[in-house]
Order: sequence, then structure tokens, then C-alpha cells
Amino acid sequence: MRRGRAGPPSPRSDRPTVPERAAPSNVGPVRNRGGAPRSGLRRSRDDPLRVRRRFPCRIAPRHRRLRRLMGTPPSPPGDPPAAELGTADLNSTFCAALVDQWSRLGLRHAFVSPGSRSTPLALALVTDPRWHVEVVIDERSASFAAVGCGALTGVPAVLLCTSGTAAAEFHAAVVEAHQSAVPLLVVTADRPPELQGVWAPQTIDQRRLYGSAVRWYCEPGPPMEAGRSSWRALATDAYLRTLGVTPGPVHLDLAFREPLAGEAGDLPPVDPSLSAPPPETRRGAQWGLTDEERARLVPALAGRRGVVVAGVRAAVEPGDSDAIIELAHLLGWPLLADAQSGCRLPDPAVVTTSDAALRSVDVAERLRPEFVLRIGGLLASKVLAGWLRSSGALQIGLDRSDRIPDPDRQLTRSIVADPATVAAQIAALAPAPAPIDWTRDWAAVEVISRAAIDATLDRHGEVTEPAVAGDVLSALPDGAALVVASSMPVRDLEWYAAARGGVTVWSNRGANGIDGVVSTAIGVAATGRTTAALVGDLAFLHDASALTALRSRHLDLVIVVVDNNGGGIFSFLPQRSVVESATFERVFATPHGVDLAALAGAHGIDALVAETRAGVRSGVSGALARRGTRVVVARSERDHNVSVHDEINAAVAAALGSAGLGDAGCG
Repeated sequence: MRRGRAGPPSPRSDRPTVPERAAPSNVGPVRNRGGAPRSGLRRSRDDPLRVRRRFPCRIAPRHRRLRRLMGTPPSPPGDPPAAELGTADLNSTFCAALVDQWSRLGLRHAFVSPGSRSTPLALALVTDPRWHVEVVIDERSASFAAVGCGALTGVPAVLLCTSGTAAAEFHAAVVEAHQSAVPLLVVTADRPPELQGVWAPQTIDQRRLYGSAVRWYCEPGPPMEAGRSSWRALATDAYLRTLGVTPGPVHLDLAFREPLAGEAGDLPPVDPSLSAPPPETRRGAQWGLTDEERARLVPALAGRRGVVVAGVRAAVEPGDSDAIIELAHLLGWPLLADAQSGCRLPDPAVVTTSDAALRSVDVAERLRPEFVLRIGGLLASKVLAGWLRSSGALQIGLDRSDRIPDPDRQLTRSIVADPATVAAQIAALAPAPAPIDWTRDWAAVEVISRAAIDATLDRHGEVTEPAVAGDVLSALPDGAALVVASSMPVRDLEWYAAARGGVTVWSNRGANGIDGVVSTAIGVAATGRTTAALVGDLAFLHDASALTALRSRHLDLVIVVVDNNGGGIFSFLPQRSVVESATFERVFATPHGVDLAALAGAHGIDALVAETRAGVRSGVSGALARRGTRVVVARSERDHNVSVHDEINAAVAAALGSAGLGDAGCG
């Protein structure tokens, strides 16, 4: 072995050694002589800034001897001793730790879109038997399915995609989850830092991609052995931030270096302090009124002519609806229940016909309230919202979320509290009820209006869109779920459908878009519930890629498509009367001319076309009995649909006028 002083330096050892780093994003690519771009920091041999990739050969042995003499530095405090893992195994161990911790916290559903960079987490999910993993080709469809799953269960689903524009496809669903307060755990795979800013393939700037629409954003960087003690804490933190007083989406942007597919090693030890919160704390505020709020609120509503208005998700937990209905009885007030409120149950206090009844000018004036207690989110009825706006009543907003809607700025006060707890607090003080004639008039309005609506629809044997909404709701078994498209389907359900218990109704009313409705229904059905989706033809076409996701799945899902060859809602808007007919058809109605049953059939989904009310009823009941996925296309006609709505509203006004409760015309 050669000893003594090292020999003369290598002829190239005097060149400066520069630590390897990514090229700054503002430096253009180095080009070959022919002008073609060259990757990374490769430079000519004579370039003094050429990166040195290893120590000179005669110096490296000394470093090895030095390491032997000094020993291996100890692991950082708190890190369990473990053998160093290669990049692939480190990626897999990190992802297995996340998935294991999420499993311990109660998460069970994941929606994964295929891609390479997300390999470590995708494999960790699909190989864990505790998880139900749906692989969906289209990221937009996958993201809305995750929204549907989280909306129904109250527990976030994991949503995973690869890097690049795949992550951008999630944006619309992230916005909907944000607006609708749906828990959602978004995980986007990313390239490591050294591939950022150098125009590497499938690499975009994913930092804070969803802006203010997420409750929390985190980019922990590529997995490192030194950080293993924090992996479970990261998983728990992300989960908890999807919940809280106002649930919503969280974005984890996880960078992985290649190679991507490895074997998971020993996971970090389980920390009991990172356990899940009890179920009762998962859906917003659980507290009631403060002493000061109780002292001011209860005397203000005693003996007043008031209404309880239950908006979207007013009742969430078991027992919420019973508590709210009992409060309405105690006060002698009607409960005007939105179709999504969870309170639209068969009960004498519940009013389902307020939209049709309040179109009568005299009824609207006669039933003007002094006090309004608004619980939950926004209302689907524009007529009801306008009536509340013009009522001049004292209005109090109450919800477990800290985002109590008040677009008309009518609320005197907003109270963040649990509605069931507040109802019990008010009931304990036994405030005086409203005058008996107030309670009696509202009860009469509901009975008379419901009879007029049902009688009018029974006279029509053809498909009418209000009848389709009510018939689909009534056909569902107890425990089922109904996903309704924003636009005319949710309005027809709100305006004309009767009270029905035992069915959960959901609509993406946070941002009120028509996108992703079929996918949302897939996510709801993935929880194991019998599910129906009521959608318009444009919403069905807009989410047609979801049909691909349905082909190989065995979900109990019935999709009822109201096909009026275009955007039927625009026929009810001012554009219909002020825009020239041909332009209206081209720009707003947008007739599609697509055979929707054939489209479903092309994806291997059974479909039938119904042109009568009886045909729709038998098609829906038959599809529910056969189980699996079916499409029922209910063919309607836009102009006829408008006339049916006018006929119903006129019949309600006439019936109320004949009973001495209002005029004979609609406002």
C-alpha cells in the first residue's frame, strides 16, 4: 500500500468544484452547437463553472479513512434507529406511514387517477386492505366523486393524481368542496425541487395551486430519513384540518425522486397522541348559546309571528331534524324546509310549498313575518329569498359553520352554534308561542297548495319535469341518497316535491355549477348507499367521462336524465324574452341533438327512454329493483315545461284565493 504524502494533484484538480444544484429558472437552456437545447447544467470541459460530480480520486480515500476514525454521526433525537433506505424504499415507507395513519384516523375511501409520479402513494393505498380505492381515469371525474363521498360520510376521501396538468383538473371540485364545506384530502404528486424551473416534462408550479380554496397547504419536500418521526404527525395534521368548524379541502403537494416503486420498510411507531377526535366534534361547532345570547334571543322571539327557515344542511347529525322541528312546534312557527336541509320530513310544522304559495301577492303580504330564524346554508328558492329580503323582519342566522350566508345582508346577527343544542336551550325556557291564527294560516297554506300541485301534475300523463323530481324522490327506499343537479332539477325538487324522510338529498350548491354531477353520484354510491342522480341533459353530457368510470363498477346507481335537448333553465330567465329566438337557441338553449341512451349504451350501461310519467316511474322502480347501474332518459320539451310550471303556480294561487287566503293571481 502506498504511504506518505499524496502525489501531485490531478491535472484537472485545480478546477473549482461547485455543488450541484438546479439551474435558476431565469436562465435559458444551454444549447448544443446545432442550437438544440441541452438538459441540466452539462457544460464543456473548458468551462470553469462545469459541475464536479465527485472528489478527485486521490482525496476520496482520505475521506473514507476519516469517516472510519470518527464513526457515523448519531441519528437526530427522537428518530428511531433504522437502516438507511434507498430512494425507492424511502418513498414507499413514507407513503405507507401516511396511509397507515389515515387508516387509524378512520379514513377508508380513496379516488386515484393513474400516473407515474404518484406511484408510491397509489401502491400504498391499493395494497392496504382497509381501503376502498376507486381508480378513475379522468381527474375531474375522480375529484367530484371524492366530493360526493365526503359530503355523504362527513369524512374526507383521499384524492390522488400525478404531477402536471392532472393537478389542475382537480380545481373545480376543490372549489366546490370549499364552498360547500365538504372535507377533502387532495394529494398531488410533484417533481422534486431540482426539476423545478428547468422545464422538465410534466412539471408545473403546483405551489398553492388552489389558492384560498383550501384550508391548508403543505409541501413537505421529498421524503428524507431524518424526517420519519414527523410523518404520522403530517398525516394527522392534514386530516384534522379538513374538519373543524368549517370543513373543507386540504392540499398536500408531495414531491418524489426516482426510482418511485420500492418496498416499504419499518414504519414509524404509532403515537397515541395523534388519535382521531371523537365523532361528535367532526362537523362543526358543538356549543350552544352563551348566556348573553340566550338572554337577548329568547325574549325577542317569544309570542312573535315568526318562521324557521332551514337551508342546506341545517340538520347534519342524527337528532338535528327532530330538535329543529320540535322548536318550530314550541314557537308555533312554520318550518320552511329546503329540499337539502335534512328537515323536509312529513310533519304538520313542515312547509314544502312556500315557493308556489308566496308567488301570490296577497299570501306573501298576509304571511309577512316579524322574526326569522335562519338555520343552515343558502336556499334554492329565489321566491322565498326575495320574500325574506322584503319582509322587514328581524333575522338571525344560525349554523355550526362560521360561514353563515347572507348575500342580501339581512341578518341582524349571526350565531355560530349547534342548532340542536340551541333548540334545546330555547325549549328549556318555554317562550310563549305565536298567535294561533298565524300557525293555523300556515298549516292551511301547506295543505291547500300541496293538493293543488298534486292535482295539476296528475292531469298530465306525459313527462313533466316537476313530476319527474317528485317521482324519483318517492321511489327511493329508506336509507338511499339522491344527488340533484344544480339548475332546474334542484329547483323542481325544492318547488314541488312533497316531504320525504329517510333519503339524503345532496346537490353541489356551493358554487352552483352543473359540472361533475354524475361523478358526485358515483362518489356517493361508492359508500355503499343505494343512490339516484337527477340531472339535466347538459349536466349529463358535461360529465360524460364519468360513464367510463361506471362501466367496470358494481354500484347501485340510477341516473335519471331529463332530456329537453338543451338548457331548460334559460327558458325561465329574462334572456328568453329579450333575445332573438335563433340567437337564444344558439347561445343559451344550446340544443345538443345527442342520443343519450345510445351514449350510455356505448359505455356498457343499460338505458331506457321514457316519454310518459308512467314510463319514468316504471323505469326508475325497475332499475332500483335490478340493482347495478342504469340510466333512465325522460324526454321533455322546453316550452311545454314552462307552461306546466305556469299552470301549477296558477292552480296554487287560485286554490288559496278560493280559501280566502290570497288573491287569484301570481306575483
